Amino acid sequence: MAQASELNFKGKKTSEKISENIHIFANDPSLAFFRIQEHIRKVLPAILEKRTEVLSLQSSLQGHCYDMEYGVQALKSIEKSENSFHNIQEMIKTSIFLKQQLKYEESKKRTKKDSVKNSVYKRFSAHLALDLPDLPDFSVVMRDTTQRMETIIAPGQGRTETTNSLSNSGELQRSHTTLH
Repeated sequence: MAQASELNFKGKKTSEKISENIHIFANDPSLAFFRIQEHIRKVLPAILEKRTEVLSLQSSLQGHCYDMEYGVQALKSIEKSENSFHNIQEMIKTSIFLKQQLKYEESKKRTKKDSVKNSVYKRFSAHLALDLPDLPDFSVVMRDTTQRMETIIAPGQGRTETTNSLSNSGELQRSHTTLH
C-alpha cells in the first residue's frame, strides 16, 4: 500500500505539473500579446508625433530643394547672359562718350557766343558814358491812376450802384485785376 500511495502521489504530482505546463503554454501567447499591446499603447503616440514631425520636415526640405534648384537655374541663366551684360556695358560707355562730346561742343558754342557778345558789348559800351538817374517809386502813382480809371469806368456800368456804394462805404469798389 505504501507503494500504491506513493505511486498515487507521484501520479498526482505529475498530472499537476503537466496541467500547469499546459496552462502556461495555453496562456503564454495571450500574456505575450498583452505585453505587446501594452508596449504599443505606450509607444504609439510618441511614434505618431515623430512621424508627423518627419513628414513636415520632409515637405519643408522638399520646398527648400525646389528653391535651391530654382536658384541654380537662375545662376546658370545669368552666366549665359554675360554677352548681353557686356553689350550693355559697351553701349553705356559709348553713350557717356557721346554725351561728353555733345557737352564739349555746346560749351564751345557758348564760349564763342559769349566772346562775340562780350566783344560787341565792350566795343559799344566803351564809346557810351551814360549816367542813369534814380527812378522814383511808381506804386503810389499806379494806385492813383487805378482809382481815377475806376471812377471814370464806374458811371458807365451803372450810376446808381456806384453812387450808392460811394455814399455808403466812402470808398470806391476796386476790381480784382487792379494792383493793391
